[in-house]
Parts: sequence; C-alpha cells; structure tokens
Amino acid sequence: MAFSRHTFFILFFTFITLFSCKSDDSNNGVVDPRAENLKSLGTSAEDILSDDVYTSMIVELVYTSAYPPKQETIDRFRNLLNDRIYKPGGITFVENVISIPLEESYSLDEIKAIEEEYRSEYTTENTIALYIFFSNAEAESDSPAIKTLGTAYRNTSLVVYEKTLQLVSENQNIDLELLEGSTLHHEFGHILALVDLTNDDIHQDHEDMANPNHCNVEDCLMYYASNFARNIKRLGVVPDFDPLCIADLQAKGGK
Repeated sequence: MAFSRHTFFILFFTFITLFSCKSDDSNNGVVDPRAENLKSLGTSAEDILSDDVYTSMIVELVYTSAYPPKQETIDRFRNLLNDRIYKPGGITFVENVISIPLEESYSLDEIKAIEEEYRSEYTTENTIALYIFFSNAEAESDSPAIKTLGTAYRNTSLVVYEKTLQLVSENQNIDLELLEGSTLHHEFGHILALVDLTNDDIHQDHEDMANPNHCNVEDCLMYYASNFARNIKRLGVVPDFDPLCIADLQAKGGK
C-alpha cells in the first residue's frame, strides 16, 4: 500500500475542514544493523505489541528546537504504549534535538534521508526501536488546499509534520495538544497494521472500504476522518481505538 494512503489532509472549501492516514539482510556476510527497521509498514506489529521476541522498547523522538512536540503529547503517547503493548523490560523515551537547515518542504525520500542521518536508536536483540520525526517543514505534496499532518512509512518509522500542525492549530483555533495526539496515535495505529493493513485482522469487516486501512466506526482513532476539525472540537479528546480495533491488536499479542 502506498504511504500516501496513511496521511491526514486538510481540505479548504467554503470553510476549512481538517483531516488527519526477522529477516537476514546481509551484504557479504555483514548484517546491516538497521535491517530490522527497514521493513514494510505494518510488518512488525506483533513484535511491537507482544513480548515474544522483544521484551523492551525504545522510542526516539527527533525534532528541531523550533518545532518540539508538547510534553503533554509525549506523556499521552507513553500512556497509550503502556495501555496497549507488552514490554516487561520497560519502555524508554529518548529525545534527540537536531539542527538541520530550514526548508519549506520535504519529500518522503528526504524524510527517509533525515532518518538515515540522524536516527540513533535501532532494534537490537531484546529491544525494538520506534522512530518519530517531528518535521520542521511541510510535506512536499502539500498545496494551499491539501495539507499532510502525518505519515507512517516503515515498520518502525513515522513523521509528524509539526510545523503544519502548529499553523493549523493557530489558524483554526484547534488545541495543538489534541491535534498532535490524534495525528501521532493514528499514524502509530498504522504501524500496528490497522486496519487490516497486512490482511490478517480478525475483524476485517470493520474496515472502511471507501477509505482502505481505516476503521468504519466514526469515533474510532482509526476512522479516516478522525482529525476533521469538527470531530476534534466535538470529542474534545484524542480518540481511542474502538473495541474491534482493540480486538485486532490483542490478536497480535497486545493488551
């Protein structure tokens, strides 16, 4: 599935509406230490959710000093992980503040290049690593009518377009903490292979066929429009996974 199918968008009409969407890789006998973090989106869901292979987890948050995530967003995400995944060895957060030239936008290839240069935490024997980049530029595909808020693009990698979120929050009078949390949690849901991203969910009938790999339950975190402006303001909270999504996660080893 194309990465762009897991992004959030903002469509501007008469008014603006807000949308949020182990292999042996070796070369001449030398194993690439990054190999476990270069897999397809959704393929590491069970490794993340359960303690069958990895008993601990490290979450690397990468951002520039001008566009950091809110502390409340970090705390809420930590709570989500503790609520949904089994890691008896613990979950550690590492914050990596980087200095990169200010750009107007990034292509997905440039996002991957930033990860290659600045990512410091990779999956090891007992610890699986998650990488989250809070971007200081918008997505290259953006236009005045369409804005991307976040994209999950590998098995343990996602980007949150923090600069875009801050502008949307200001322009639309939407709580930045809720916007950050909804975007981050939704994209993490795709890393967990929701909805039926790897064609093995036990409740496939709750996939929205008009918006593939999203839930058809309106108040679910994985609903394709979970970040509509009206939904954020109506709910007043970051949405949670609905019972069917939770059952799918539990079937893969989660809580």
